[in-house]
Amino acid sequence: MNAAVNPAESAAVSDDMVARIEALGRAARAASRHMAEAEPGAKNAALQAIAEGIAERRAELAEANERDLEAGRARGLDAAMLDRLALTDARIDTMIEGCRQVAGLPDPVGTISDMAYQPSGIQVGQMRVPLGVIGIIYESRPNVTIDAAALCLKSGNAAILRGGSEAAHSNRALAGIIQSGLAAAGLPREAVQIVDTTDRAAVGALLRMPEYVDVIVPRGGKGLIERISQESQIPVIKHLDGVCHVYVDAAADPDKAQAVAVNAKTHRYGTCNTMETLLVHADVAETFLPAVAAELDGLGVSLRGCARTRAVLADSGPEVAEASEEDWAAEYLGPILAIRVVDDLDAAIQHINTWGSHHTDSIVTENWGHARRFLRAVDSSSVMVNASTRFADGFEYGLGAEIGISTDKLHARGPVGLHGLTTLKYIVFGDGHVRG
Repeated sequence: MNAAVNPAESAAVSDDMVARIEALGRAARAASRHMAEAEPGAKNAALQAIAEGIAERRAELAEANERDLEAGRARGLDAAMLDRLALTDARIDTMIEGCRQVAGLPDPVGTISDMAYQPSGIQVGQMRVPLGVIGIIYESRPNVTIDAAALCLKSGNAAILRGGSEAAHSNRALAGIIQSGLAAAGLPREAVQIVDTTDRAAVGALLRMPEYVDVIVPRGGKGLIERISQESQIPVIKHLDGVCHVYVDAAADPDKAQAVAVNAKTHRYGTCNTMETLLVHADVAETFLPAVAAELDGLGVSLRGCARTRAVLADSGPEVAEASEEDWAAEYLGPILAIRVVDDLDAAIQHINTWGSHHTDSIVTENWGHARRFLRAVDSSSVMVNASTRFADGFEYGLGAEIGISTDKLHARGPVGLHGLTTLKYIVFGDGHVRG
């Protein structure tokens, strides 16, 4: 279910709703100024207090989540949506550990880099600073409330969170824990606020507050992100699709290639960093494709291939449906894989840059020259050598957590962690210097 609103709904935002959301914005802006100056110790203390609060109020969280699940079942939500909505014991443990991990990360705020003397005698460098107020709009997963709050808090930002209506009780309970943790550390409770209404018009109001909100981060399905991108008057950090590729080069180790390809497709189907198209060099197609196709078929993956793929597998592999141009651009989010045989590295790069979504793409090769060229030429936010696309994740990148993955080129690109929630400003040191 999308939390966004369509243009007609946006036009109908009432004055009362605008005033309500503006009040959140004013409080967030004031809190952001305190957070920008907050000491690392205070921010880490708040994160530890939030972790302890989640542990202590586990039963309360479970009760609130069960109310959401009951309402979801009554509304006919499907099993996948209910699974995303559920706060299991394991997911609660993960939220606790996530807060503690973020607390243990280096604080990026205030770090100074690239200081250099100029001919005039002044020193010029850059300082990393928070973005300010971040609006985060997301769907059913209530654990996003904690992930988003922890990263915004540690990076010195204030956050306005708008979760899906189906998780309203869970999000309210989590917001209470977060604000108690902030207060315990002497930080403003308004540093993390939730939009405590299920009225979709609230999103439309939030997207039209550039005076209070500095950036919007949507997390959810393509429909949600497209709507927010179209309506927002505020810069948006986003990705729309995860059409990811693995290219098996002529110089690939076949065992590595098969392991990478199978993992990239089958580790989890419904994630944005799952491989959707496998590209195979023509020189190794005859030997590589039958083995990998057989393993994928055994795992229940339906295959769609180009004419050359189908010819290779006609007598020695599983059934392969004919791929269309739509398949090259498809994000299946399920057990379906498109396969294409390409003539060379150039053809693989051209296919990826033409049909991919600039998310994550990988080459399997023992030729370092080919690997270096692939890294330079593929225009994606993450480009890998001899590794599964499933590693495109904030935790796996050592970021502790992520607020999302960006395929944009400006400000943040790839998994957005603490550094992605900060920006740089120039700083200058002088000693009475004046310009002649």
